[in-house]
Amino acid sequence: MMMRIIYPILGMVMAFTSVLHAQSARITALPLQKELKLPASFETAVEKIQYDLLENENGESRIEVVDENCLHIQFIFSTDKAVKQDDWQVSVTPAFSPSFHWAPHLTPTDRHIIDQHVFRSPALIMADGRQVITLIPDLDIMKKGTPVRWYLDLDAEGNRLVLGMSNSRVDDHVLFVREPGAEYPAGEVEIGFYLMVNRDEPSLKNPFRRPLEFLWKRWGHGLYQDGNPVDADLERYVEHTYNWAFNSWAENVWQEFELNGNKVGAPVFIVNYTQSPNYPGEVNEREFRSVWNQAWFSSLRSAGGLYRYAKRTGNTDLMEKALLTKELALSFPQVEGFFYGLIGTEMHEVEIDGKKYNRSKGWDTHYWGNSNRNPYTWNAAESPFHILDMSWTALLMLRWYDELEKDERLLRYAEQYAGSLLGIQSESGFFPGWLDLHTLQPMAHLNESPETSMSATFLLKLYELTGKQEYKEVGLKAIDAIIRDVIPSGRWEDFETYWSCSRYGSDYLVGKKVARNDMYKQNNFSMFWTAEALLESYRLTGDRRYLEWGQRTLDEMLMTQASWQPPYMYVNVLGGFGVLNADGEWNDSRQSLFSELILQYGKLLDSDEYNERGWAALKASFVMMYSPLNPVTKAQWEKVYPFFGKEDYGFMMENYGHGGRTNAEGEGMGEFTIYDWGNGAAAEAYNRILDKFGKIK
Repeated sequence: MMMRIIYPILGMVMAFTSVLHAQSARITALPLQKELKLPASFETAVEKIQYDLLENENGESRIEVVDENCLHIQFIFSTDKAVKQDDWQVSVTPAFSPSFHWAPHLTPTDRHIIDQHVFRSPALIMADGRQVITLIPDLDIMKKGTPVRWYLDLDAEGNRLVLGMSNSRVDDHVLFVREPGAEYPAGEVEIGFYLMVNRDEPSLKNPFRRPLEFLWKRWGHGLYQDGNPVDADLERYVEHTYNWAFNSWAENVWQEFELNGNKVGAPVFIVNYTQSPNYPGEVNEREFRSVWNQAWFSSLRSAGGLYRYAKRTGNTDLMEKALLTKELALSFPQVEGFFYGLIGTEMHEVEIDGKKYNRSKGWDTHYWGNSNRNPYTWNAAESPFHILDMSWTALLMLRWYDELEKDERLLRYAEQYAGSLLGIQSESGFFPGWLDLHTLQPMAHLNESPETSMSATFLLKLYELTGKQEYKEVGLKAIDAIIRDVIPSGRWEDFETYWSCSRYGSDYLVGKKVARNDMYKQNNFSMFWTAEALLESYRLTGDRRYLEWGQRTLDEMLMTQASWQPPYMYVNVLGGFGVLNADGEWNDSRQSLFSELILQYGKLLDSDEYNERGWAALKASFVMMYSPLNPVTKAQWEKVYPFFGKEDYGFMMENYGHGGRTNAEGEGMGEFTIYDWGNGAAAEAYNRILDKFGKIK
């Protein structure tokens, strides 16, 4: 395919728009090179920019100097007939050898592309020790709709940043590969991008700050000010949540039973649409009936929010339910200080009218287990102890003790665990990933991972409450290991990276980069734990090194937050989060967990952008709820489940577009609610943030 070369421009002296015309690719290079003289400083950043013709159409290119660090480059093709062309692309070749690469999604082969489905805060970044170059698609063009899907690609081996147009299909869960058949209708085809070059020390230390600032200022801020992603009083969503869980869906959601003569209770792990009181068929439970205290699904976390709400509203019934969930958490058996992450029931199949349905045998058949999202077994009863899950639950116990009620049992339980945790820290500072159920010895995976950050935060909190210096020393040693071995290379590997729904690379990629992208498979969950641990480290020591690394980590996490509203997303997405660079979610429930941390950084750094991003994340936590408060989302739900009615107000899927595709007919809406990773988690975040920050301003 013929290529055309644009030589780059930079500098305030070039503050004009240049419209370039050419008759053919053959004659463009020399005239352009002579006509557009470059400041010498920019030649060290960009060697060349090349772009395809559209069939035989040269089109026109427009290069605008936005400021001394940013160009806006635009291409316009006008055709008098439909054009079939499988691929069109523009590539930017840096004039240096980058040592750092970042892209929002993996493209492990040249067949793979970063489809527009995952353009949340879309950017490609390359850097060395002297400069950072960033490519950001022109989202104003995308907002108008495009005849062919846009994509990005980062080819580290070929030293190219690419923006293109092509059909694609979902491959694996979830990568994207090119597909033939793209067709452009007669008329005008427009595509463009912003190219930023920064050489200042803050950009070299934190290559994510400038792109995030640019994206939010240009697209996110205005949307947020206009009332996106939701404009209703969040208190009303919380009312829907608790009415749904403890009233209209209570028969299937609320679980209450006895353990050793003590009454305990909690909302069930998961329910699906067949458990709606309006569903015309038989109930078919999606997974084994259970209650979890794990890094995702934490009944103790949700109960803390319910406690706050019940205290604020004087609701004694809901207060009792919150306390029953706390009792359940304290009932989890400890084995030499370590403890289980879930309680489940045995399941069986029942046959009704010739069809089989999954049902629980009841809480009399209960057993203790751990999360089955691990490298070893899908059987929760046989799953190993997970240090991350235990440290998170123990941290929540400390926060309950510190912020809600001085139940000494919570402190004792957490400190008993801490004594065992101290004994398994490695010389390098990390904590292991999993412990064998029987020997309590570390197993083979993630023994030097950023999951360690959660244990650091737990130990620092325990130091704060007890004053015992050893907890602080061990916690800081752990976070220092993360600074040294994880953050600079972006090695954000945790249990969800490989052993949840996105299994790509779990058999060969753990601990290794994807060579073509010079990136690890990454998950933003471990970015959150690390940014939180670094903030606590700074708060307790005053050492600005922790704050600087914390902000960089927070910003990398924010690169997975939606900074705009794509026209091909059929619910509001501003402020919502994706998950990892090999999956397709928008509006994932983790945003409710992330929101307070973003606000904490915003308050500390006096950042309006962080404040808006934090509030937007909290609001986005309620977007997927079936409710008249969300008319756009409600219409999507009813396309999928037309039997939904007012009894279902509060039903909320944990994310949107998980499979890598959405459409106006409801594709991407899902089928279940996880109270502790959905509506209950969002309500908890709202109640916690309300207590700490007050009403949204």
